[in-house]
Amino acid sequence: MILGLRRYPVQRAARAPLVEFMLDSLRAAGCTILHAPDPSKAPFVITFETREGERMGVVAYAFLANESPTKVNRPADERSFQIKYGPDDKQLHRLFQDPLGLYTTLFLGIDTKEGFFVAADPEVHNPTRFFIRLEFKERHAQAIKRNSWYAWERESRGRKDLLPGERTYGYETLVGGTRDAFLDLVRFERAAQGLSPGDRNLLADRRDLFATPLTAAQATGETGAAIHPLAAEFELEPDQILELIASARRLKMAVRGWVAEEKLRDVLQRTPGITACERLDQEGGADLKIRWRNGPSLLIECKNVLRQPNAAGLARIDFQRTRAAKSDPCSRYYAPTDFNVVAGCLHAITEQWEFRYVDPWLLDPRAGCPGKLNNGVLVDHRWTADASRAFEAAAARLRSP
Repeated sequence: MILGLRRYPVQRAARAPLVEFMLDSLRAAGCTILHAPDPSKAPFVITFETREGERMGVVAYAFLANESPTKVNRPADERSFQIKYGPDDKQLHRLFQDPLGLYTTLFLGIDTKEGFFVAADPEVHNPTRFFIRLEFKERHAQAIKRNSWYAWERESRGRKDLLPGERTYGYETLVGGTRDAFLDLVRFERAAQGLSPGDRNLLADRRDLFATPLTAAQATGETGAAIHPLAAEFELEPDQILELIASARRLKMAVRGWVAEEKLRDVLQRTPGITACERLDQEGGADLKIRWRNGPSLLIECKNVLRQPNAAGLARIDFQRTRAAKSDPCSRYYAPTDFNVVAGCLHAITEQWEFRYVDPWLLDPRAGCPGKLNNGVLVDHRWTADASRAFEAAAARLRSP
């Protein structure tokens, strides 16, 4: 029994094909099943050992995604699976996430007839209601079957039922795979827990980063490299520190955000005209502060783009805070007075540390929230790759009466 895991009674005959799909997929990948779940109790808990000797555990919120006739008033190319355990009680149900990192949570639909799965980010759907549907397109199903592994971004419908302090995103990344990719899904979800949708998509596209198990030297730290002073202070091998970061959701998110900001700081320090540049570490505040040509200080907000551009090839940014005050839903959105320049990091698309810059006053307003900026931002003609041009405009705005 796993402490804190809520179980739901389900129909054994209806759920058994889901369990068999997962078990057969793991066995085909050379895994030895240590614990097979009871198909009448969901979510399904599986423990196994890989052929390399690594022991892993899975808590799978799995649902049947076999193709069914399209309902009235729905697109003809739409597929979906119903997320449902128990009666429609209208309540929010929290998905289990193991604080010790021993079990990896999966949240997926499985088409047992055509032999593929579609997995959603458990954190985006946590908490969830158990009488909703998750849609995807026929083209996604075909891409999954053709490529064995496929990821795409889906616009979120928004969550108005979140508890105070819960995180939300305007987009989510779905990952699909065939039977032979199920073990990769487990490894992927273990590495992707807590990532933003853009970073999740970027990781999914780099299957080589998580699908290959560690070598014996990597696992033991026997690389012959010099020990970093921080590793000596912590009395941990460098690989152990990296594994600690990877297994701690909030720590990993913080590190990723700081890496983008640090790369931006490197770029700005080399930009002619900037006479001072410093990182800021204030909750909810801007990320960097610069001084432009010894003039007034400028505040810079750094945001990562999503992995997939729009149909016109423009990068997209989910431009909102991940939390809002319970008494003010509009507090989720930024105001143009919060900073002087927005820097968009293109790494999720180009895999290069490139940035574009914009005056926040040029961005679109948020309907229904006076004085706030819209969360769906396109990196279009309003943005510039010339940082000096953006900073000069921001400084001029400050100087104007």
